[in-house]
Amino acid sequence: MADTVQQALRALLDDDTTAIVHDSGNRTWREHLTEASAQASALLSLMDHDRPVHVGALLGNTPAMLHAIAGAALGGFPLVGINNTRRGEGLARDILRADCQVLLTDPEHAPLLDGLDLGDVRVFDVTGSEWRSLVDGAGPLEPFREAQPADPFMLIFTSGTSGDPKPVMLPHMMVLFSGNTLVPRFSITSDDVVYLSMPLFHSNAILAGWCVSLCSGAAMAPATFSASRFLDDVRRYGATYMNYVGKPLAYILATVERPDDADNPLRVAFGNEATDRDIDEFGRRFGCTVWDGFGSTEAAIIITREEGTPPGSIGRGFPGVEVYDPATVQLCPPARFDETGALLNGDEAIGELVNTQGAGFFTGYYNDPQATDERLRDGMFWSGDLAYKDADGWIYLAGRTADWMRVDGENFAAAPIERILQRLPQLSRVAVYGVPDEHVGDQIMAAIVLRDESALSCDEFEKFLAAQADLSPKAWPRYVRIASDLPSTATNKILKRALKDEGATPGDGVLWIRDGAQYRAV
Repeated sequence: MADTVQQALRALLDDDTTAIVHDSGNRTWREHLTEASAQASALLSLMDHDRPVHVGALLGNTPAMLHAIAGAALGGFPLVGINNTRRGEGLARDILRADCQVLLTDPEHAPLLDGLDLGDVRVFDVTGSEWRSLVDGAGPLEPFREAQPADPFMLIFTSGTSGDPKPVMLPHMMVLFSGNTLVPRFSITSDDVVYLSMPLFHSNAILAGWCVSLCSGAAMAPATFSASRFLDDVRRYGATYMNYVGKPLAYILATVERPDDADNPLRVAFGNEATDRDIDEFGRRFGCTVWDGFGSTEAAIIITREEGTPPGSIGRGFPGVEVYDPATVQLCPPARFDETGALLNGDEAIGELVNTQGAGFFTGYYNDPQATDERLRDGMFWSGDLAYKDADGWIYLAGRTADWMRVDGENFAAAPIERILQRLPQLSRVAVYGVPDEHVGDQIMAAIVLRDESALSCDEFEKFLAAQADLSPKAWPRYVRIASDLPSTATNKILKRALKDEGATPGDGVLWIRDGAQYRAV
């Protein structure tokens, strides 16, 4: 069995089964990896081998991006996934921070570089004649190095939901661990088609999608995510497996249901951060199995659902995954619930998710020892995610460490309130966060997006909240923002800090305020 992605790809060099299914034409593994090898050879001829041999890819989910990923692995150097939703100085900072010598882009994304100072970074349009001439004239690939399992396969930036994105060094061994776990779990073979619509510059697409093809020989169908085109894509490409992160299931479920939605080849959807309701609804509506887990870009904490996972829980953690109080560096006591399921001891049970056994697969942030040290404290990895764990070991997310809200002297976490609001049938997506109280502490605010062709009145919302026996009256949102959409990252994670910066305002939607027990539009 291969120890590195480089070795795994070499095993597919002479494979004539389909590797890429795309509107521009299909490619076999032999064709795909021949092109990838030629590109790697061309890149290595351009770069200074005494500097970090790093190539950036500012590309969409296209065959060109797949060639870049495979080429870097075969060439023995890391590819830097550049977030194509970044703009201006932030985009330039990412490219330079990762020490890219060369940047690959295309006509869709090249305009994002206009006016940016990238120093001596060489930029190539992968559709241009200069690049084509370099690739066509490249000699046989002589790798920069034989990769080792702990070497970085890619540099992947964190989502940036709680600060500036940081480049995580994703090791070869983590990619193979993920692929070799998922392939047998879902019985994936070379006859399957993996639908890749999550951004290929992010870890979810690599560790829940691309790696499945690598370790099974299944074909890849790269695409740009669209809720309205999702089902057409699945049918056209014959997709049998898909990965997701964040809210894509909710986006798809917000579209109008049709009687033949389940008439499609999709067997499995695997990802993280979907709600219980969306997991069940997606599986029913599209006739597939949905498996949801939890994992960060750093790959240091892994939590998986299994049979019997209670409602609201994200499952049980791998060995070493615990919930600790960051102030005392002590294990938090188990969560206790009342007969309605309400959390009774949130102040003591909610803490930060940690890996007590160390860094797991996390090998650090590139060229950022301070940020790495902040994650690795007291011999443990600290995730920045709030959670609580019951006496049976089931873990429940409570949000990010910035999601604590203090209302009338009592602490509340955002995620439990969001889970309760998700029971509202008209609701598609929700974000709960704190805004400053006019006197002291916080007030709770909820920004919600309704499903297509749904409506909600203040009176209906009040009655819904009153019927939720496990929702404390203090946890009722003081402010409710009805929005057409919510700001999000490229990986479909709601960007709460952008909402918090706007405060108790309607944005481009409608604002309700709660006076006493009643809501009114303002």
